[in-house]
Amino acid sequence: MRKSIVTKLFLLSMGLCLFVVASIFAGQTLFFKQFYVHKKVDNVQTALRIASQEDGVHTGNARSAFRNEQQFYEKYNTWIAALDSEGNLKYSDDFEAEVRLENAADAPVLSGKSIAIPLYMVMNVEDLSDGNRLRLDTFVKPGERIAIEGILIGSQLYPQRIGRNASNLREENRLENGQLVRKEYEVVPRFKSPTEYHKRYPSVLVYGTLTQVRTPEGASESRYMNHLFLERVKAFQADLLYGDLSGKTYTVSDYEENNVPYKIFVKQLMGPAGNAEYLFAMTSLQPVNEAAGVMRHYYGYIVLGTLLLVLLASFYYSRRIARPLLRMNDATQRMASLDFSVRIPVVTEDEIGSLSRNINRLSSLLHDHIVRLEQDIEQEKRLEQTRKEFIAGVSHELKTPLSVIESCLYIIKDKPESQKREYYFAAMEDEVKKMNLLIADMLELAKYESGTYKMEMDSFRIDAVLERVCTKLAPDITGNRLRLHTHFVPVEVFANPLRIEQVIVNFLTNAIRYTPEGENIFVEAVEERETVKVCIENKGAHIPDDQMEKIWDRFYRGDRSRHRSTGGIGLGLAICKQILELHGVPYGAVNTGDGVRFFFELNKKKA
Repeated sequence: MRKSIVTKLFLLSMGLCLFVVASIFAGQTLFFKQFYVHKKVDNVQTALRIASQEDGVHTGNARSAFRNEQQFYEKYNTWIAALDSEGNLKYSDDFEAEVRLENAADAPVLSGKSIAIPLYMVMNVEDLSDGNRLRLDTFVKPGERIAIEGILIGSQLYPQRIGRNASNLREENRLENGQLVRKEYEVVPRFKSPTEYHKRYPSVLVYGTLTQVRTPEGASESRYMNHLFLERVKAFQADLLYGDLSGKTYTVSDYEENNVPYKIFVKQLMGPAGNAEYLFAMTSLQPVNEAAGVMRHYYGYIVLGTLLLVLLASFYYSRRIARPLLRMNDATQRMASLDFSVRIPVVTEDEIGSLSRNINRLSSLLHDHIVRLEQDIEQEKRLEQTRKEFIAGVSHELKTPLSVIESCLYIIKDKPESQKREYYFAAMEDEVKKMNLLIADMLELAKYESGTYKMEMDSFRIDAVLERVCTKLAPDITGNRLRLHTHFVPVEVFANPLRIEQVIVNFLTNAIRYTPEGENIFVEAVEERETVKVCIENKGAHIPDDQMEKIWDRFYRGDRSRHRSTGGIGLGLAICKQILELHGVPYGAVNTGDGVRFFFELNKKKA
């Protein structure tokens, strides 16, 4: 039994703990990355929504834009940039070149115009040297003539390649917007023929002169050093120019570079002039991949440590849970053997503690019930003995009067003319009255003991009843040369007046019968808080202590030597006992210093 329950609890606890740990590991392996990505996306989207409501998105300069982008990255670990309606970085005038175009046959709408070319679109900021000058093998200095090849959308030229002349546009020392070039190769197959594509997006070759070149200084250069981010900005611009983003106000896309995943966010805004602008953000998901990889290698150590912890915790848990259960098992086995002395210690306030407390309570109740049952059995034995005594007493009480009547009848029959004829008839009449009284008392006692008798209650003055009983028994008191002392209080009680009067008559009659001549009898009614106590005390006689409880039994006489002719039949006090118990009030008899006091209490009438 002990080994079984401990083993079961240990295995169950260990299995449950291992299942929970395995579930956590599986959840981390399968869902942690998705959870991280989901939370990352939510955080960035919330940050973009907040950033879109700030004034710095639409107003500022290159320096303040760089500062805002740095603060956003430090707070959310995400790159961000504000783009204009054409997909160019806003406030990038610190890294651009101004070109005055010559007359162009391919694009007459551009002839003689000056255009600004964002240099981050065609070169890296690291190619700068000597302040505002460019490397000569890549670009020419201001005042030099250059060739520009690009696509014309509306009246706006978007450069694809820049060189010293047209022959340099396919050489290595050219400047090129790679994203826009690759986008052209991607879009051309969508049309039926290259001619149809060029009608929609005409390619032009123009010449111009560099009039001014502005390059970033100091910390601002770092804004253009994130080439991965800038490449994604240029790719977004290419998609925007070719109409691949039309109708989309918010997009979230995935991108991977060198096996590192990224999330790209684009949120469309409304510019001050009513034109569309964009917030472009990009965040790396590499930390979660690194964390997941480290965790996979770390799982081995975690599993070993967790297994040891689970073993110890399961053993302790199983022992802790099994110990009170084993105590309960021992206690119930002893209870089954009728040994109710054992008590289970209650050391917790949980369900096990409550169960232990209930078993202890059950043990106490069973013990009390068994003791009560033993008492009932003993009482039943006493009742059986009482019944036997009752039958014997009734037989004896009826035998004597019947013998007297039988003797009188024989005498009258043998001597019908006898002078004592009237005497014998009077004797028989007296015996018949005693038999009637005996039968009446027996029937009354049986009625009270049946449990079906209902005592009718009413209010009455207890002093009036006591006065009436004392007046009725005054001749007997005087005849026995006794002195009666009374003290009554005028109080109304709630009881059955006839039955209470019967009790008082019986108590006072007994006092008169057993009080020696010349002694005193005291009858009192004392008012207490909620009850009235009635006492009848006679002087000069005691009841033996060993017989005090027996005086309420049937056919009991205090003096066994007394004949029935000198005492009652022994049913009066038994009837008084039943009447007072039906009232539910205290009663009893006690020996005083020189006598015996019978008493009972009655409830006062409620106001």
